[in-house]
Amino acid sequence: MKVADVFHVKNPEIRALHLTWIAFFITFYVWFNMAPLASSMLKSVNWLTADDLRLFAICNVALTIPARIIVGMALDRFGPRRVFSVLMVLMSIPALVFAFGNTMTQLLVSRLVLSSIGASFVVGIHMTAMWFKPKDIGFAEGFYAGWGNFGSAAAAITLPTIALQMYGGEDGWRWAIAQSAIVMAAYGVYYWFAITDGPVGTVHRKPRKAVALEVSSWGDMIKLILWTIPLVGVLGILVWRIENMGYLSATGAAICYTMIVAIVCYQIIQILRVNVPLLKQGVPEDDKYPFNSVAALNSTYFANFGAELAVVSMLPMFFEETWSLSATAAGLIAASFAFVNLVARPMGGLVSDRMGNRRFVMLSYMFGISVGFALMGLMNSNWPLIIAVGITVFTSFFVQGAEGATFGIIPSIKRRLTGQISGMAGAYGNVGAVVYLTIFTFVTPTQFFYIIAGGAFISWLLCMMWLKEPESGFADEYQVSSVDLQIEEEERRRQAAAIS
Repeated sequence: MKVADVFHVKNPEIRALHLTWIAFFITFYVWFNMAPLASSMLKSVNWLTADDLRLFAICNVALTIPARIIVGMALDRFGPRRVFSVLMVLMSIPALVFAFGNTMTQLLVSRLVLSSIGASFVVGIHMTAMWFKPKDIGFAEGFYAGWGNFGSAAAAITLPTIALQMYGGEDGWRWAIAQSAIVMAAYGVYYWFAITDGPVGTVHRKPRKAVALEVSSWGDMIKLILWTIPLVGVLGILVWRIENMGYLSATGAAICYTMIVAIVCYQIIQILRVNVPLLKQGVPEDDKYPFNSVAALNSTYFANFGAELAVVSMLPMFFEETWSLSATAAGLIAASFAFVNLVARPMGGLVSDRMGNRRFVMLSYMFGISVGFALMGLMNSNWPLIIAVGITVFTSFFVQGAEGATFGIIPSIKRRLTGQISGMAGAYGNVGAVVYLTIFTFVTPTQFFYIIAGGAFISWLLCMMWLKEPESGFADEYQVSSVDLQIEEEERRRQAAAIS
């Protein structure tokens, strides 16, 4: 696949790519529609405080992690067209409630529920994988993610103007948020009718059980349990932060911690229920896949996307205070991290396609991230600003490219489990953001950059040890196992029985 192919919109797969990245763009636009309007909210709602907005910011990511896991399971069962459409329509409801909420409870609960929209990313990853062949998947996934992810930057650029110029008045921010929610709901309905789950005739390969990821060995099952615990356990950090801010009592926090433990136990039980019978029966050789590769890619997305979310939130203040810049100038420089996404993430996938070795590309990008953030750790006010900006852009290229390379590998690991694997890896990106942002409250920016560099280097080591080159990574079709064919045959019989 060539870069120029993205302009051939009459090709069904290219049309599907554009329809899907636009859907992702809109969901991220809605997800990040609060921060750009924060000052307008404070002026309009006299009982709101800056601490309240910080609490809303925490709530805005709270349910994204479990939502990505749940949506990943739903994908493998219902397909991305239905899931994406339903997600956009349903999430427009809490967005509208937030827009017109008049109490703390309304704003808090609606923002908490709306955080689930962050799961939209993994839906498009699955849809794109259904439309493109393994040899082209890197660039297609990178283009989808790079341009769709820009929705957050577009919200920051356009929403203040829409609120102040288009609507105006004290309630301008409300109508700006409501407008984005209505657009998302309308596009969700359009998406349902505008696209199919892959080309006509595509077999949607589903897992035997959608409630937990299938594995290939007893050892892999133990590893899955160990990698599952942090996905929900990290919510304990959010509960701790909310309690420390004074918005949650000790009793309320204890209840939340108990619920988190219960959910972790439930997930472990589901893993055992799904995998113990399969492992006792024996997994055919042609159906086995290396879970170590999944674990390695969890770590890469923790270290690259987690770092991006964390750094973007602190970079404006870092430049403003270190080089005595205006808030506007510092914001524009920090925005370079998001703008680079438009080119760097598709490029990461394209390089992964062209190099003929996806593992080598992944290793190169992760090593580049560790070097880039180590250099950022050295930056201080004595450095020329242009050099600091250059290093920031350099680091961003590796961060975004690594994100593209990660999802250039995932669809080829195990085709029928793509939704669940994508959901898990995607959730680890949010885990990384929560962990890094929590660490940032205790360290200086210089120390923070070194910590992120260390995280990327650890991920690089894990990839060196665990990541395997996917067998069908550059094939014309994804590898189909005997179990895939058996599931397909059972589905045919069910449909035939239902018709008769």
